[in-house]
Amino acid sequence: MRHLAKCALFASAVAFAPLAHADTADGESLIGKPWEEVVEMARGGTVNWFLWGGSDNINRYVSEYIGGILKDEYDITLNRVGLSDTVEAVNIVLGEVESGVTDKGSVDMIWINGENFRTMKQGDLAYCGYPDTLPNNKLVDWNNPSIANDFGVPVDGCEIPWSKAQFAFAYDTARTENPPRSIPELLEWIKANPGSFTYPAPPDFNGSVFVRHVFYHAAGGVDNLLGAFDQAKYDAAAAETWRILNEIEPYLWREGKTYPTSINALEQLFANSEVDLYFNYEPAGVGINIDNGTFPPTAKGYGLTDGTIGNTNYTIIPINSPNKAAALVLQNVLLSGEAQYEKAKPDVWGTSPAIEVSRTSDEVQKQFASLKKHPAVVPASELSKAALPELQADWITAIEKGWIENVGQ
Repeated sequence: MRHLAKCALFASAVAFAPLAHADTADGESLIGKPWEEVVEMARGGTVNWFLWGGSDNINRYVSEYIGGILKDEYDITLNRVGLSDTVEAVNIVLGEVESGVTDKGSVDMIWINGENFRTMKQGDLAYCGYPDTLPNNKLVDWNNPSIANDFGVPVDGCEIPWSKAQFAFAYDTARTENPPRSIPELLEWIKANPGSFTYPAPPDFNGSVFVRHVFYHAAGGVDNLLGAFDQAKYDAAAAETWRILNEIEPYLWREGKTYPTSINALEQLFANSEVDLYFNYEPAGVGINIDNGTFPPTAKGYGLTDGTIGNTNYTIIPINSPNKAAALVLQNVLLSGEAQYEKAKPDVWGTSPAIEVSRTSDEVQKQFASLKKHPAVVPASELSKAALPELQADWITAIEKGWIENVGQ
């Protein structure tokens, strides 16, 4: 019932979208078809893209830049449907398929990774096997394990990479002289600076990754956790993690009696000087927030000496999408060197490309080489030297559930 209720809710969100020019729900018929034919089938249609909508600059890039290309070059209408959590879109697809809606779903594409991808793939909710149909798939290095596996789950042609991300911290140099540079230093710093730190409550995406950093520390390093979910290893690391997080709770913002519910809430606390440290899976956000006046010009991003978690995010087409041709055109545009370059601009988004830049045209390579980094943003090349892998999706689910039961209540 819960799934059906959400289905009805979001169906209303797209009820006024124009109908597709052609019904391209039959994804199998599109695989291997000449690209020009796929494009012609997509013309005049609509693609309903469901994605996290909590960032104005990302929303602007998607609606204006990507939406403009789709309309001007392909006569396709991009309907961006903002979400607070990706699982909302997954539940819509699940609810529709369970109720027999197998070819007229309301979701044509989702920004996704991690346990949500695992749910889609294991539930046969994803359209698969088509990547080679996209001309720009040649720009993707599928031999790279961090591309070919999404939180340890093989992609197997069921989604297309969009960006890379890596966790980073930030502080205000005007009010914090020596920020903590590792998880052990951070835990001590929190006790020495009561009320100056907090983190979003999992399952918020960024709050969850912070808890995983503590989990790695409690386990003695991520190498002790890699591979399939191991209950004994989980139990040992989880007990220590909950002990650490409960121990620091009285020293958190508002004595840990409440937690921010989103990364945007943490952003405002840092902007208002209510807390002294900020973090985000998108390091470039520090520069954007300085430029738009949210953060002071003295804010500065940094990584941790014991490493930070990085991953790849993707786009996926649900099995019951009625507009698969338009979704394929959208994915091909997102993969293009030009769109990846636009996305990498520090004043647009500043996120790292998911393609091999060396495979793009000479002009695009020159554009990437000329990108000027924001001085307050920690360089991706510096972060990548201490990148930590993500755990397989089963670990993520267990850690988030464990935090809610042992810390959040």
